[in-house]
This record gives sequence, structure tokens and C-alpha cells, in this order.
Amino acid sequence: MNTMTWRCGAFSFDCRQPHVMGILNMTPDSFSGDGLSGHEEAALAQARQMVADGAQIIDVGGESTRPGADEVSPQKEWERVGAVIRQLAVEDICVSVDTRHAEVAQRAIEAGASIVNDISGFRSQAMVDVVAQADVGCVVMHMQGDPKTMQDDPQYADVVAEVCAYLAQQASLLEAAGVAHDRICVDPGPGFGKTPSQTIELLRNIHEVRHLGYPVMCAVSRKSFITRAYKVEPADMQARDAASAAEALMACELGASIVRTHNVPKTVSALKDLRPYVILGLGSNVALVAEEGEEDEAKQAQINLAIGKLCQLPDSLLIDVAPFYKSRAAYKEDQDDFVNTVVLLRTGLPPRELLDCLHAIEGMLGRVRTEPNGPRTLDIDIVDYQMYDHAATDLKLPHPRATERDFVVRPLEDILPGHVLANGHRVSELPVEKRLGPAERM
Repeated sequence: MNTMTWRCGAFSFDCRQPHVMGILNMTPDSFSGDGLSGHEEAALAQARQMVADGAQIIDVGGESTRPGADEVSPQKEWERVGAVIRQLAVEDICVSVDTRHAEVAQRAIEAGASIVNDISGFRSQAMVDVVAQADVGCVVMHMQGDPKTMQDDPQYADVVAEVCAYLAQQASLLEAAGVAHDRICVDPGPGFGKTPSQTIELLRNIHEVRHLGYPVMCAVSRKSFITRAYKVEPADMQARDAASAAEALMACELGASIVRTHNVPKTVSALKDLRPYVILGLGSNVALVAEEGEEDEAKQAQINLAIGKLCQLPDSLLIDVAPFYKSRAAYKEDQDDFVNTVVLLRTGLPPRELLDCLHAIEGMLGRVRTEPNGPRTLDIDIVDYQMYDHAATDLKLPHPRATERDFVVRPLEDILPGHVLANGHRVSELPVEKRLGPAERM
């Protein structure tokens, strides 16, 4: 459900599936007590074990960014992380450097790091210049203030909108400097300049961050909000790791694709329960009950009733709904205009069972199948089902007409910009003028 790849030097990650980033703290004052400063061999052994357990990236940090932490000099930070980064890179491991200092980022890249993970969100022009001259992946994080003061009194009028606006601004700044779009990942920064309630509100709306069109990082591991949200004792790291893994699974269902974690095995195990995503196209052009002049509103109401039924499907979670679009009818043009939208689900229902459920919902809302492409009170199509690329008489996936329908492409691009179908085709591959059913947002 994400932009197809995140390109990080010689490495690239297909973000339609989640990838795990293991945390390697080379600090003496890590908030979770796992700092390995001065213990290079132990750090290397831990990194290798995380890779063996399923981590595709190792994030090496030499400065604690816990609330209230003092800044560490770039020289001291590099002394802590340099040798480890160099050795891991020699072993062909994708290394991320967790730093807000341009000097450290530059030296890490020269030592073989493939990603710069900047908690300050590339506010520094020097940091922007460093990554613009390299081919590394970039993680743009949101933080209100700095680690020393960020938790003093974080204030937001709308935490989701403000974080999204900041991430979009900083990503655009990187692109303007020459950083390719597919090298950028965004991190909403849970716990960084946010109260527990603000963090939870942000994470429950992580699909809004996905609307920006970049891979999204979930970096919740062992954060303090976990202890409150899951009623876990702060010192109980085993329980914190289990709760962190559960939170990571939820974030990935909502659209995150890179998971930064302390406990790789527990996180990898949790992500095995990730359900496939399904994209549904919904349309209506026959209003069952409508006052004159209110037909479009009645069609929207019918689609909303269907969406309510989708929320009741077994083993399924409705993730996102696109805005409504109005379109002229395609294929059979002598009929009323349609109202359309696109819905994103996570589901454990296999395609044929899901299709039966969708037909039942259509029937409940008066769908009559008498004329191909004819008028209908409700139409629900499976546009894309993750990993399914096959054709049968009664079910072809992805939908063979998905990319030619403007009334599907436009709403889908609203919620999943850059989406690539299970057959490898980008949903927006056809130019607008060649699409059928021209659509206008309502």
C-alpha cells in the first residue's frame, strides 16, 4: 500500500511490506538501559544477532535523545559510533546513523552508512547539504523543540495536521536540494515533543501521514507513552517490548512500513499477524430515496451505508476512506452520473470470500444485475488485493480496468499516492486524458 521502494544507497526496500530497523545504542545513558558505549565487540555481536533475527537495517546512535538529555559533541558522538558503523558496513549490512549533527552524518556516510536518521528533521542546512551530495536514504522526523526541552509543555491545535505539515515541508526542502523522492522516509516522532495523549492521537491517524506519499516509520519502541497506554510498569522491559510490538503491528496496518525497534524477534513475530490490504472502489448512480435536486447526496448516503457494512466484516479493519468524486458514466454513457470513492481495508478474508460478502452488501442496498455496466444503486469492486495477481472467470485481480478509470485513480491517489498494484503496475500509469469516467472531487 506504499510507494514501491525506499532507496538507501546500494539497498532498496519494497515498502508494500514492513521492514524492521534494529536499534543499536552506543550511549552510556540510553533511556531503556541498553547503551553499549565503549563495548564495540558486544555492539557488533548484538547487531549481527538482530540481523539474524530478521532486521534489515541497523540504526546506530551515539547521542541519547531521551527527554531532558544534554547535547553531545559531534567528536564524542563519532568516537562512540564510528568503528561500529564501519565494520557493519564492511559486512554488507544496511547501516543507519541516528544523528542530528552534519559532521557525524558525513563521516558515517564515508564509513559506509546507507541512511541518515535525523531526529531534528533536517532543520540544519549543513545536514541538508550532506545528504544532497550523497545517495543515502533520509529519515525526516518531527520533534517540537529539542530533547532538552521538548517535553516541558508541548502544545498543538491539531497534532496530526501540524505534524503532517511539518514533515511535508521538510521533505519538500530535501527534494528542492536535490534529494530524490524515493530516498525519503518520514517519522511522525512519537514521544518527541508530544504528550502521551498527543502521541496516541497521532499514531491512530498514521494513515494521514501516509497521504504525504513517502514511506512512514513507526518508532514507538519502549517509549514512555507505551507504559501509560498499555498500563505497563516502566521497569518491565519484557512487557514494554510486547506492547511496543503490538503498537508496531497496528501502525503497519494503518500504513507504516519501517519499524524501528529494540526487540527484533518480538517485533518480527508480531508482524506475522499483519493482514493483507485490499482496495475497494465504491460507486452509485441510482438514488433509492431522494428529493429533487438531492440525488447526489442520496448516492453518498448509500455509499456511507455500505461503508458501515464494511466495518462489520469479520477479521477486517477499515483503514481509510477517500473523498467523494462525481464522474460521468463509463462504458455505458446514457445514464446518470456516478458518485464514487475508494476504501482501504486490512482483512483476513480470502478474495473469493470477501467478494461474496461485497455482493451481499450490494444486494442489501438494492443492487440489480440485469445490464452490464448499467445503472446501479451500489457497486463495490475489488481494485487490488495485496499479493494477488491472477485471473479467473469470476474474479480477476488486480481489477483489469483499475488504471483506466479516472473515478478510481483520483480517490486512490488521495489516500495512497504512488500506489503500485499487485501486478507491478502503478495505478496512475495512464495519463488523465486517456482515462474513462472523468472525475471531479465533490
